[in-house]
Amino acid sequence: MRTSILDAIEDPSRRARAGIVCPSCGSAHVAQVLGDNGGVSYVCTACGHSWS
Repeated sequence: MRTSILDAIEDPSRRARAGIVCPSCGSAHVAQVLGDNGGVSYVCTACGHSWS
């Protein structure tokens, strides 16, 4: 039996970010940032590599 209603709810942010890894070092420590032209870019917080 669940102890909290929050246990029954899946966090979509965990599922969506699970596949984002740095193409340079392979780390999963990736931040999503707003790009120069309003697009989405990513920055690895482990090695500093950025890509879009």
